[in-house]
Amino acid sequence: MNKQPILAFIGAGNMARAIIGGLINNGYPAEKIWASEPDESRLEDLKAQGLQTTTDNNIAVAAAEIVVLAVKPQILKPVTEALAATVQAKKPLIISVAAGILSTSIDRWLGENTAIVRCMPNTPALVQTGANGLYANKQVTAQQRQQAEHVLQATGMTLWVDAESQLDAVTAVSGSGPAYYFLFMESMIAAGKKLGLTEDVATQLTLQTALGAAKMALGSDVDPAELRRRVTSPNGTTEQAIKSFIEGGLPGLVDAALQACNDRSEELAEELGKD
Repeated sequence: MNKQPILAFIGAGNMARAIIGGLINNGYPAEKIWASEPDESRLEDLKAQGLQTTTDNNIAVAAAEIVVLAVKPQILKPVTEALAATVQAKKPLIISVAAGILSTSIDRWLGENTAIVRCMPNTPALVQTGANGLYANKQVTAQQRQQAEHVLQATGMTLWVDAESQLDAVTAVSGSGPAYYFLFMESMIAAGKKLGLTEDVATQLTLQTALGAAKMALGSDVDPAELRRRVTSPNGTTEQAIKSFIEGGLPGLVDAALQACNDRSEELAEELGKD
C-alpha cells in the first residue's frame, strides 16, 4: 500500500497484540497505531513501543482510518453502540475479530451503512502462523479489502469467503481447529507413554512429527490423502494404525465434531446479535 492508514485497536488483549506485533515486525510505523483499553496499566508496554494509547475508545476511533474491534463478543454490543456517533462521522473501515457476531448486528449497533470486514482468526496468530477467514459486507471497497488483508496477514494467511454464513464453517475447521490437533497430540503422547516411552520423549516425538507433517503437507504438490497413501506400505506398521483409526470411526467423529462446532457458531451469532 502506498499510504499506511492510521489503525485503532479497540481492546488490547492477546489477539490485538498478535496483530500489532506482526505489523510492527513487518515494518508498520508504531506511531500510526492506536490502542484503546479501559485498564491503562495494560497499555504501558504498547506505549513504550511507540504506539498511541488511550482509555477512551472514541478518541482512538476519531483518529483512525481502520478500526479493529478486538473485544470479547459478549461486550461488543455496548462497545460499538458507544462508538456509533464517532464512526458515523469518521466512516472508517471496521474489522471485527469478535467470534460469532454477524456484520449486520455490528452495522446496526454502529448506526448502519458501515464498511465491515469480519475475521475469524485462530490462536496460532499469536506466533504469526494463523489462518484467517474473512468476509466483507457490501459497503467495503476493493481498496478496503486490500487494507484488511494487509492488516490481518501480519498474523498469517488470509482467505476470503463469499457468504458470511461460511464463517461458521471456517470456525469449525480453523477457528477451533488448533484444539483438535492439541487433543490428538495429547492422545499420542499418552499412547506413547503406555508403550514405554518417557513423557518427555513421547512429547518431543509427537510435536516434531506434527510440525514435520504440516510442513510436508504445506509444501507438497499433492493432497494430504495422497501423502498418507505414500507413507502407508501394504501390510506395514502404518497401515495397521490407519486401519484402527478408520475402523474406530475417526472420519465420522471428525465430521460430527465439526458439525457440532458449526452449529454452535450459528447459535452464538443468534444469541449475541440480539438487541
